[in-house]
Amino acid sequence: MKKIFIVLCTIALLASNVACTDDDTFSTSSSDLLTFSVDTVDMDTVFSTVPTSTRTFWVYNKSGNGIRCTNVRLANGNQTGFRVNVDGEYLSPTYGYQVQNVEIRKQDSIRVFVELTSPVNGVDGPQLLEDNLIFTLESGVEQKVNLNAHTWDATLMRDFVVSKDTTIDGTRKPIVIYGGMKVDSMVTLKIAAGTTLYFHGDAGIDVYGRLLAEGTAEANVVLRGDRTDWMFDYLPYDMVSGQWQGIKFHESSYDNVISFTDIHSTFDGVVCDSSDVSRTKLQLNNSTIHNCQGYGLKSVSSKVEAENCQITNTLNDCVAVYGGDVVLRHCTLAQFYPFDSNRGGALSYANHYEDIPLPLERMDCLNSIVTGYGDNMVMGDTIANHGSVAFNYRFINSLLRTKRTENDKNIIDVIWEDVSDKTDSVDVADGEDNFRLVDIDMQRYDFHLDSLSLAIGKASKDYALPYDRDGNARDDAPDIGCYEYFKEE
Repeated sequence: MKKIFIVLCTIALLASNVACTDDDTFSTSSSDLLTFSVDTVDMDTVFSTVPTSTRTFWVYNKSGNGIRCTNVRLANGNQTGFRVNVDGEYLSPTYGYQVQNVEIRKQDSIRVFVELTSPVNGVDGPQLLEDNLIFTLESGVEQKVNLNAHTWDATLMRDFVVSKDTTIDGTRKPIVIYGGMKVDSMVTLKIAAGTTLYFHGDAGIDVYGRLLAEGTAEANVVLRGDRTDWMFDYLPYDMVSGQWQGIKFHESSYDNVISFTDIHSTFDGVVCDSSDVSRTKLQLNNSTIHNCQGYGLKSVSSKVEAENCQITNTLNDCVAVYGGDVVLRHCTLAQFYPFDSNRGGALSYANHYEDIPLPLERMDCLNSIVTGYGDNMVMGDTIANHGSVAFNYRFINSLLRTKRTENDKNIIDVIWEDVSDKTDSVDVADGEDNFRLVDIDMQRYDFHLDSLSLAIGKASKDYALPYDRDGNARDDAPDIGCYEYFKEE
């Protein structure tokens, strides 16, 4: 990070030197002032002892004369952890965290770079940390730009191996994971309700033993990336896919339970390796997998049950089932991935993985929404020349965005979003019309049901769950999908 910081600053210095001329006079008038592109550099919430990304701002001289700063300094010196480079000059401790005689020619500008590695706070919760970068002009006028952040003491884990039964409770302090987390075979890792784990880009969870994420309706477990800054003014990195590696359940792993857990902005959300289909690999309950640069849920010859789950916005399929035994009940699978138009479907299922036959013992989609952009969000595929390989599927009381299929005994009481049905006299809803908010431009989504959704009141009571994704009780006419519709106040 520091090397990049120095390179950027050197480039800025060379560019500013090219722009300078030697015919300026330097003003000592108090009426000639600098103008700043920002009055505050807000670093958002950062973890103490962890270097931030680099922020920049511009300093303009819009007057008719050159302006010379006798010095530019950090008001608090080395007390706050801010690192500043002004027009290629680093405010180093050698010179008291200041630089002398900074010149800004008339109608010219310089660039300032800011980073932060905050000290440990020693208290719980984010704490405000601030400093001022003070520009003292030759006229004696002082101008300043505020630098601030909320810094948070965190527990840092690197290449963490769970070699004995362990419970992680991150309700008092955030936990930041570098290099990944491995759960050994014959070992159980529990993640307590209300815990948030922050994963660096190279990190994920590899489970060879057992994982229990024990969130509740009131206190979800949250698994997310560790970047707390923003890519653009409207887009925090927490809403950008591919920020960490996700969860992988390896062949030896069984009896995993993920409840009331929010998994987002991963590469692959959850991957289940091929295993003994007679044993439950994963129970995924009341959970969200959202915004993945790969798959949301990928199951290869595994036994998986997903109930009351939102699995949405993935570059590949939201859910991909390759053989095995998979039940999706009261799930919302919605494919509105914003970062690539060549996105996958909402649900795919097959009795093979590439050219390897894998019997599909069961793929039940019950009381679930399967929709998104595109004409066909449901894709089933059976391997050629292997008619004896099981290919069992059922869709019951589900809302499906795909071409209508007639006379298929495995498809019962579904609602079709079939764009081929659309005529001047027939209105086929767009997939996004089911939900409160789908804003692909600003990348804001709310997959609770809209009042106009065709899914309201259409679920089968025989397969209904008593509560929805949020823990709210379903009524006597339950809704399709993971959320029960309630009129907004």
